[in-house]
Amino acid sequence: MRIGSAFPDPPFEVERDGVDTGFDAELMRAVCGHVGLRWKLVKYDGADLNGIFDGLRTGDYDAVISGTSMTPDREKVALFSEPYLESGQGLVVNTARTPHITSVDDLSDQVVGIQTGSSSDIVARQLEADGKVRDIRYYRYGAVVEVLDDLDEGRIGGFVNLLPVANWLVKDRPDLAVVQEISTHERLGIAFAPGSVSLRDAVNQALAECRRTGLLERLERRWLQ
Repeated sequence: MRIGSAFPDPPFEVERDGVDTGFDAELMRAVCGHVGLRWKLVKYDGADLNGIFDGLRTGDYDAVISGTSMTPDREKVALFSEPYLESGQGLVVNTARTPHITSVDDLSDQVVGIQTGSSSDIVARQLEADGKVRDIRYYRYGAVVEVLDDLDEGRIGGFVNLLPVANWLVKDRPDLAVVQEISTHERLGIAFAPGSVSLRDAVNQALAECRRTGLLERLERRWLQ
């Protein structure tokens, strides 16, 4: 099964010692084993994460998994599995430079960074519409180091990302911290081309088996805690 994923996007997609791994990679290896197919990674490096779904239409890959929230817009262009994880968003700030920012209610004079095409954009646009942020700065999806560098240097005041990703990214940045968990209750799923019903159904059965055997719980402990 050819799997489209955006690398790196830890903890879902991680490059460790030259090996492609992470929550999603380990999960899909197990899923492929259950359905009797070999796991083959196809790395997506586009600037806008939403462009990854074009590969389903063109046949470049059979499925997409990349910490992918099941949004209404994405459900218009892809068929999704049952969700394998639920998550919220995290607000990352520079606690050394801006210790007064402890929630989204403190961002009215700040620029917030967003990776283009991420579901975090939905949160940021709503904050902007409500007058809670001054502006949104968009970054190429794979340019997460640039976002963190700008936050370290005070060029932006906050960064919103899926909570597991946000928690991972601040590990080696002592001045940065996740100061708020934003409860968006996003369902993460595996995407397929709209006509791939039989493959979707087989993957759903495999996910159910991964949940029954405790694999999903073990992956959460390994990568998300």
